[in-house]
Amino acid sequence: MSQRIRIKDIAERANVSTGTVDRVLHERGKVAPEVKQRVLEVMEELGFERNAIASVLAYNRTWRIATLMPDPKTDVYWAQPNTGIEQAIRSVRHYGIVHEPHYYNVLSPSDFVRKAEAMLQTAPDGLLFAPILLKESNELLRSSSAAKIPTVTINTYIKDGPYLAYIGQDSYQSGVLAGRLLHFGLQSGSTAALLNLDVGSHNAQHLIDKEQGFREYFARFPEQEINIVKEDFEDFMDKRKLRRFLSELLEANKKLHGIFVTNSRAYRVIDALPESITQHLKIVGFDLVPPNLEHLRRNNIDFLINQNPVEQGYLGIISLFNHLLKKKNVENLQYLPLDIVVTENVDYYLRRQKEMVV
Repeated sequence: MSQRIRIKDIAERANVSTGTVDRVLHERGKVAPEVKQRVLEVMEELGFERNAIASVLAYNRTWRIATLMPDPKTDVYWAQPNTGIEQAIRSVRHYGIVHEPHYYNVLSPSDFVRKAEAMLQTAPDGLLFAPILLKESNELLRSSSAAKIPTVTINTYIKDGPYLAYIGQDSYQSGVLAGRLLHFGLQSGSTAALLNLDVGSHNAQHLIDKEQGFREYFARFPEQEINIVKEDFEDFMDKRKLRRFLSELLEANKKLHGIFVTNSRAYRVIDALPESITQHLKIVGFDLVPPNLEHLRRNNIDFLINQNPVEQGYLGIISLFNHLLKKKNVENLQYLPLDIVVTENVDYYLRRQKEMVV
């Protein structure tokens, strides 16, 4: 910006009072249509977007955007949307945007509740969070809606939630896609495992949707008699317990030839089993986290589905910025593409991800 515009400057040019300009800027109170139009035209002549002027130049106010995200220390995946959030904050900070990050243990619903309550007490101007835990997230959405805090969700879609926007993958379609990819390695009569390495999988909407999509894909081919087994395992951090669990799963399903890991933890399956076993399994997982990338390059993972988490975080903040400052209509559902990543194209996606955060 080359100059500072004050409410007084706009009022003098439009030949109205500063109170009238204030009402136009904040869309409150009664202003005659012809007067409002004159004020808007003056602001356009001055070359500034009216809501950015109102919030930053006229009042020097700040806009506090809170984020409530899983702590990357408990799950490496969450470093990626946080990277996108930080990049977006840097790009809009000069408008008076202040970021107030809050983190919780992704394996602890009670910690989520505590952190959500503490965050709400600060009464932020906007909220961005990932509603992984269905029950607790619905309660947070109800609370933020009652407090009139515009909220953007990422990663996990909750149907008809009281949010400003959802940004992320279509979890149902990602399950369908995972089924299609795993299908390449299966023969008639094979067994495919849908494996949730997570805590409280029954309460995670994105996992529920992925399972539905996965099952309904294979239901299209009844003549092939593909058997689907679904397993939830919460002690995935304990390699010894995970190894025993997987060994029992393989022993109970002699024709198990494929595993769909429904989140970013496919690497844990491979790390827990000897190579003599994993080399005979087709494995599909999610996300370009470093340990998954290592196994993809070594052909231990056949396909990774990239959910564009960096872009999710970035667009989440930009959506709140557009709503709060620019008063733009924000698209309620913003589905991002599901990228199929294999050894041959992984470098392209890594370069694109790096370019986004430069």
